[in-house]
Amino acid sequence: MRNLIHHFALTLAVASSLAATPARAGDAWIHAPTRTLSAGGVDFAYRELGKQHGGTPVVLLVHLAAVLDNWDPRIVDGLAAKHHVIAFDNRGVGASSGSPWSSMEQMADDAITFIKAKGFKQVDLFGFSLGGMVAQEIVLKDPQLVRRMILAGTGPAGGEGISTVAGVTFYDMLQGFFTGQDAKQFLFFTRTPVGIEAGKAFLERLNERAQNRDTEISVSAFFAQLEALRTWGLKEPADLSIVKHPVLVANGDADRMVPTTNTHDLARRLPNSTLVIYPDSGHGAIFQFHADFVPKALEFLAR
Repeated sequence: MRNLIHHFALTLAVASSLAATPARAGDAWIHAPTRTLSAGGVDFAYRELGKQHGGTPVVLLVHLAAVLDNWDPRIVDGLAAKHHVIAFDNRGVGASSGSPWSSMEQMADDAITFIKAKGFKQVDLFGFSLGGMVAQEIVLKDPQLVRRMILAGTGPAGGEGISTVAGVTFYDMLQGFFTGQDAKQFLFFTRTPVGIEAGKAFLERLNERAQNRDTEISVSAFFAQLEALRTWGLKEPADLSIVKHPVLVANGDADRMVPTTNTHDLARRLPNSTLVIYPDSGHGAIFQFHADFVPKALEFLAR
């Protein structure tokens, strides 16, 4: 049983294709070296690229069971064309040291520690799914640290269906296991022909980095994150009206992991928000529509 659970966790975290797609010129993210920053008793694994002098850095906060290799190269490279972009592994996840946390609040504390240890006085946050929940905690804990936020495929504390993400996740893991596919094909994309093809293309992009890939997530870290999602979904809603920062809120119109109603709820409760909903798409809408999303994100960050 443990081996089966381990297979499930790794299936969610890494793309299923065994052969990496050849690297393309200009895809800097797939060549970015993995570095280590020691802060708060943790050795954080991170990668960075893009313009590193002037402007506000963009810190990426990743989804459930993800490591550095789970960021879509098209999105990271698109942002890095104009910005200094940094992604890191949470405590106890991927190549970062320590024991994984089981709450968004603790993950937010670590993110703040990492950001300040990098010497940043203010950052833009880009949180996807679980990362978007961590981003909300960061801006509530340390509002002066944040300039702007992008929240994609995510929802507020106490949001609809968030406490039961584990059930949806395991169901789609089983589908992936028994059909020989990556679970993200089911979790992130619709089962329409358009969604299926978008999922295949996304998974191919995740395999473009052929060397020096990140450490896969452990079973214990995966379950700690599921517990964080469960408690976040049962938590009392926060007063998001106090968040005056500009926020770009995005999702697909058929998100099964974090139901799209949460995206509309976030946009309504955040007083300075811009909402983008993509058609015929699910949790991974920003990956499916990366060619449209990246210019929107750049325009938002440049305002």
